[in-house]
Amino acid sequence: MDLERTPQTPPIINPLSDADSRIIWSVMIPVYNCINYLRETLESVLQQAFPEEVMQIMVIDDCSTDGNVAELVQTVGKGRVDYFKKDKNGGSLRNFESCINKARGKYVHILHGDDKISPGFYAEMERLYNEYPQVGACFSNYDFIDQNSRQVDTTEVLQKASGIVANWLDKIACKNLIQPPAIVVKREVYEHLGSFFGVHYGEDWEMWVRIASHYSVAYSPKLLAHYRIHTTNITTNSILSGKNVKDIQKVINIISNYLPENKRRKLRNEASKNFAAYFAALSHRIYHEHGQPKAALMQAYLATRMYMSGTTVKEMGKIVIKCLINYRRA
Repeated sequence: MDLERTPQTPPIINPLSDADSRIIWSVMIPVYNCINYLRETLESVLQQAFPEEVMQIMVIDDCSTDGNVAELVQTVGKGRVDYFKKDKNGGSLRNFESCINKARGKYVHILHGDDKISPGFYAEMERLYNEYPQVGACFSNYDFIDQNSRQVDTTEVLQKASGIVANWLDKIACKNLIQPPAIVVKREVYEHLGSFFGVHYGEDWEMWVRIASHYSVAYSPKLLAHYRIHTTNITTNSILSGKNVKDIQKVINIISNYLPENKRRKLRNEASKNFAAYFAALSHRIYHEHGQPKAALMQAYLATRMYMSGTTVKEMGKIVIKCLINYRRA
């Protein structure tokens, strides 16, 4: 494993030297080879951006090779969006670290260059922080979209009314209930806890659990953020290789240390059960949508290894049969 690209401990986030004069908001947009979606991402921010003296907007380019990112940022941003290109490609975790260290705001929104937000997102985050100033992070409800920005899946509403989520650590330790475009974190929280580390699939879930173990978190049921699933993002690549299952198993081991000792075994077991069921179901999408039966079979097998249950065994059996009879994939 490349320890430089994949830090094994949380990278340090340095406090700002001019903390007293920092601005309020930092929208940090990490990009790597997602130029086809970046315009939509930037436009979703600019149409609701607070004034420049209140909100920083910056694209951090991890040496993209799919187009002229600087030109696109200038064309769309018209000087409102700052652009920084790294000297060499360092991988997603190091790019997130750069985003946080370059953030000058009290509140940091890491908005991946292929995701987007709906009008009213920042106003809602501002309302939550004003109403619950003690929290370490705020997030909204979100959905999943495809490469054409069509909704492909929704998420459960955690609670009908906005506010601090009760028993949040127990809930987030069992299942990842947040995607990155939906959450805004106080910079001082990152300064306290460090940046993302350990894995490239599930690194966000580890962070949300780490935050929950130290801070309360506020939530809005408004659907204001959109996480994009497409064939070239890290999530898809991890799924097709089976690395997603191995990474989540590693994350479960890490987050166990954040939990009360009397709850560790129960929450760890629940997390393994939930993720294994998800991966087993995911194997069918790999088979049909990606047309990769071997990858689908591996996903189902790893899910069963992760947590054997009636659900995982049944899905494994169904995938085996599909592969044996060459069941239609379209």
